[in-house]
Amino acid sequence: MARIPDAFIDELLARTDIVEVVGARVPLKRQGKEYSACCPFHDERSPSFTVSPTKQFYHCFGCGAHGTALSFLMNYDRLEFLDAVEELARRNGMEVPRETQQRNENNDTRDLFNALEAAARFFQRNLEGSEKAKAYLDGRGVDAAIRTQFMIGYAPDGYSALKDALGTDERRMKLLDRAGLFSKNDRGHVYDKFRDRVMFPIHDRRGRVIAFGGRVLQKDDGPKYLNSPETALFHKGRELYGLWQVKQANQKIARLVVVEGYMDVVSLFQFGVKEAVATLGTATTPEHAELLFRNAPDVYFCFDGDAAGQRAAWRALESVLPRMKDGRQAFFLFLPDGEDPDTIVRQEGAAGFDARLQQAMPLSEFFFQELGKDIRLSTLDGKARLAERARPLLAQIPDGAFGDLMRQQLTVVTGVGAGTATPSPAPAPARRASAAKPGQKPSLVRHIIVRLLHKPALALAIESTHGFSGLRLPGMELLLELLALVHARPDITTGALLEHFAERDEAAALQKLAMQGLPGDEDGWRQEVLDAAVQLEKQMLQQRLDELQAKQRNIGLDEADKYELRTLLQARIGRH
Repeated sequence: MARIPDAFIDELLARTDIVEVVGARVPLKRQGKEYSACCPFHDERSPSFTVSPTKQFYHCFGCGAHGTALSFLMNYDRLEFLDAVEELARRNGMEVPRETQQRNENNDTRDLFNALEAAARFFQRNLEGSEKAKAYLDGRGVDAAIRTQFMIGYAPDGYSALKDALGTDERRMKLLDRAGLFSKNDRGHVYDKFRDRVMFPIHDRRGRVIAFGGRVLQKDDGPKYLNSPETALFHKGRELYGLWQVKQANQKIARLVVVEGYMDVVSLFQFGVKEAVATLGTATTPEHAELLFRNAPDVYFCFDGDAAGQRAAWRALESVLPRMKDGRQAFFLFLPDGEDPDTIVRQEGAAGFDARLQQAMPLSEFFFQELGKDIRLSTLDGKARLAERARPLLAQIPDGAFGDLMRQQLTVVTGVGAGTATPSPAPAPARRASAAKPGQKPSLVRHIIVRLLHKPALALAIESTHGFSGLRLPGMELLLELLALVHARPDITTGALLEHFAERDEAAALQKLAMQGLPGDEDGWRQEVLDAAVQLEKQMLQQRLDELQAKQRNIGLDEADKYELRTLLQARIGRH
């Protein structure tokens, strides 16, 4: 889908009352010019979550969560960006701009969704008429409520039940084929892909059916599970079965339990464990890991205890490791031979399964245990080998306490520091908007940035940056970017300005600066910005004078340099 214009996002956020959006989901209390609440993104007893109607953004002083109405919907309602845009646009009576090609693509996509929804209803109707399919689900203890919640159905035996019912014309046939519901033999004959199977619709993050998984009723009737092929709507490495149902069942998701099969998810829900999801016949991918942590801070991977389960767990660890920001946790639960989550929860109930989760192995323990399996740590050679294996993996962990502690643990285990691993490149100091140290006078650059964050339109008072753009000062590059951004988008709000830097290294520092109290009013701030800009121009003049005088001492000046030096000296005299 084409990129939504920045101007539309700015207008959307300007029309949106963030207090109204957040207040509909979190009880807010007014405190002066702002509103506060206990943070919805982490557990706390005293409110540290603030919503600013003037700046149109929220910030939690406890966990650091922050953003605009858009990011709040993405994090709280767990919407994708485009879905959050459409939700706010609908609330404000706005239409998301789309090109003609996009509209055609959207119509085509909607038809695909409709075809899959029709197939799901077809399978549900056929479940009601199939005694053997109902007997299978009865035998697995799946009651009517769970069948409805997961839209479980049945694909009739025979080669053309679905095709005969829904493929009423050539266009419908093509849609069903593109939705992954047909197969074709060597002679070109088209037939139903799913036959005589219990059907599990796979939903996307908006609750729309995008694919199916089918399970055989008898062990010898082909592969145990058959999944839809990859389509325009379905990419198995990006989707999790059951996530939609988890989101509907839990207002706040404290954890997610990753299991391997559809029936594992369904059985766990049946017995009251309503945080289970499954990968779709594939190993845990980086996209899965990101999706898991976007929805819950704690993720439990549940695998068989055999060698295949250990390999699957390690692949999951490799996908999770680069996403282990502080506040996130990953655990690994290995089940006894011959058991799966379905059998365990039937034998032990939700309490027994939960007790097993409480004993799950933390990622850190599994990491060092697995890496050291074939190593004799009693020898120097063994310790060196473990350190060599661990270093490149530890280098993938984001900066923070968890990464520091993992490297410390490597030192404890091997006696070798992890400091020689290639560190992530540090952002250039000039781009940071760091807070001033206690007792230190804020720099002119920071002085302007703070005021721009409180009232972006103040940037319009600085008509040109030519007089100081070449200054070599910390934060100057960031200041110039802020000024250019506001000049390009004059109506941009504080929230939208911060959203622009959301994925950047400067985001956290800018958030802190935006939350600082600022005495005075808009007129006073404008004058302060102009005065600071004048001072920066003086510093720029002095910087260039220093450069020319240093060149004069070292190698001498040419005629152009001498003329520039005389001009700058006269300008300095005129400024005093």
